[in-house]
Amino acid sequence: MKKRVIAIILIVIIIAGVLIWYFYPNNEETENNMQEYQPQEEITNEQMRQTIVTLYFKNKETNQLVTEGKLIDSKLLLTDPYKELIELLIEGPKNKKFESTIPEGTKINKVELRGNTVYVDLSKEFIENHIGGEEAEKLTVYSIVNTLTELTEVENVKFLIDGEENKAFKDNKIKFDNLFSRLES
Repeated sequence: MKKRVIAIILIVIIIAGVLIWYFYPNNEETENNMQEYQPQEEITNEQMRQTIVTLYFKNKETNQLVTEGKLIDSKLLLTDPYKELIELLIEGPKNKKFESTIPEGTKINKVELRGNTVYVDLSKEFIENHIGGEEAEKLTVYSIVNTLTELTEVENVKFLIDGEENKAFKDNKIKFDNLFSRLES
């Protein structure tokens, strides 16, 4: 009986040794197989400064506001982030299924933050060159409002046309005498 117990213990030790040898490679093999990671190219300072901004454009198929992320140099947002974001909206989207809602010829006169409200002063082309219609006008307004309110410090947007308050689009459906808050979809 003692011989059987010793034989069983010996077999268990041999099996354990084989399993350990098989599943745990020795340190020499591990060191020889390890390679240091070499990046294909160094990351430039410009790449390190990049950030993604969220812009709102019109989807041509659904006529709804949609978001498009754009990778930009964060230095552009240091001096006048609100103006920069509106300029990106005017530039238009990269996606061919989207389009800018801001009328052609619109110029930015001035953009400034007062409290939690951004005052956006645009040229008269903003209302004169607009295609019209209440839905299209809403898309234009909320394209700007939703883009600007992506920034944490912005809650409202006030529109001015050539420095004047109380203007409206040509059909007088949407007036600029009130503050505009984010439109949730």
